[in-house]
Amino acid sequence: MITAITELDKSRFKTKVYAGGHLIYADEPTELGGTDEGMNPGALLLASLGSCTAITIRMYADRKEIPLEAIKIDLAICKEEEMSKETTISRQIELTGTITAEQRERLLVIADKCPIHKLLSNPIRILTT
Repeated sequence: MITAITELDKSRFKTKVYAGGHLIYADEPTELGGTDEGMNPGALLLASLGSCTAITIRMYADRKEIPLEAIKIDLAICKEEEMSKETTISRQIELTGTITAEQRERLLVIADKCPIHKLLSNPIRILTT
């Protein structure tokens, strides 16, 4: 099971996020009353998808000995107030290396097999207690 703990005290929106022995901060920009000392929640969501995608591609390329040198993923989502059940995340994947067109196409198929992509592509149920 993957777990995370978030803590927010009276320091406005700067939130501590603990997971797997690591600590990061989430925050809001100053124009929204935050201190801008961490990524906003939407950026953290994109970071999860982007990093999972890159890791999944890298694992496959290494296992298949594909000469992939680097992966860059640009992601975007609408503003939080515009989100709905029809919200779209755009993801542009740039693969660098001496790879064939066939390898490139296969790596783009593998990108959709990352666990976070699968999670976000299906209905999610959140149980709150």
